[in-house]
Amino acid sequence: MTLPRHPAVHLERALAGGSSWPIVVRDDVGARWLVKLRGNAHGPAPLVAEIIVGELAAALGLAVPARAIITLAGTLATDDPHQELADLVRRSGGDNLGLAWLPDARVATAADLAALDRTTAARVVWLDGLVENLDRTAANPNLLVADGQLWLIDHGAALAFHYAWPALTEATPRRPLAPRAPHVLAARAAPLTTVDAAAAAALTRAVLDAAVAAVPDSLLGPDADRHRAAYAAYLWKRLRAPRPFVEAPP
Repeated sequence: MTLPRHPAVHLERALAGGSSWPIVVRDDVGARWLVKLRGNAHGPAPLVAEIIVGELAAALGLAVPARAIITLAGTLATDDPHQELADLVRRSGGDNLGLAWLPDARVATAADLAALDRTTAARVVWLDGLVENLDRTAANPNLLVADGQLWLIDHGAALAFHYAWPALTEATPRRPLAPRAPHVLAARAAPLTTVDAAAAAALTRAVLDAAVAAVPDSLLGPDADRHRAAYAAYLWKRLRAPRPFVEAPP
């Protein structure tokens, strides 16, 4: 799969400061995108994680914003006065990740989560276990509500193994989840064993290969093909039963 490409023509605003500065842009046909920039403090790795996890979530029937590659020119029309943002945009020239803007989206509330069906909640927890996403907690749920459904966002912290390629071993994909704050949906989710077989069956090797193929070479560097193969192999090994992120029933 190849993600669509759109040039950004106007920077509307930044959503936050700090190291990431996600920005809202309009493309050449007027569509609005939230753009995560390759020039931030963590480089392109979070963008790679966003693409791969987004593709896997969609394969599991979970709602995630549409993804596209947004190209930034060195000079982008903007009304934002922050010099730091201008510098970051310059560092991020070329390919960046756009997530389709969700009009009227809001942060999911406790009531929204309580109303979520238990099977869907379990699929979210299962996916986060597969990709080792520790960043969906009560303090930072990374869940929105728009168009009457729950949307998963912000997967840049997943697949953290790609920050230390030389440390990978054959055993690394089989490790259990690292200690973390409880998953925001842990109390709502059905036992993961009830969704485990179907979720794993949905993520065939072809699906994994397509997910990593969606990442453009520009975000993977000169060894793009080798890194794609490594991502697919890591996830394939992690999917081997018994899966290390699914607890067996007592």
